[in-house]
Amino acid sequence: MLLLKGEKIHVVHRRLFDHDIRKHFIGEVEDYEHGIVRVTGHVWVIEDVKENIFRRKPEPRTRLISLSSGEVFVNVLPPNVDLDRVRYEGVGHNVRVTDGSDWHLDIKEFGWA
Repeated sequence: MLLLKGEKIHVVHRRLFDHDIRKHFIGEVEDYEHGIVRVTGHVWVIEDVKENIFRRKPEPRTRLISLSSGEVFVNVLPPNVDLDRVRYEGVGHNVRVTDGSDWHLDIKEFGWA
């Protein structure tokens, strides 16, 4: 199995056009089959591009995401990450996702200035 039930993932939706919103999804895998993952969590959207400020949509969502579409980047998060405490932080010119513990995920690699 590529993804297991209960694993936590961070999904970056690829922007197809310059004006597309930067959208991420962070959640827990409910099921995975034939390249499609069912995951429940929260959508994160960028609120301020210059300051790299992301805002979590308050309502949880369940999504079906095709991992073979070429439209998403998926990071598997460590099992001890507290999804309820996840936030985005600007650190210099970098942006990272953290839950306030020692863990963080540098997402600057996905290419915005």
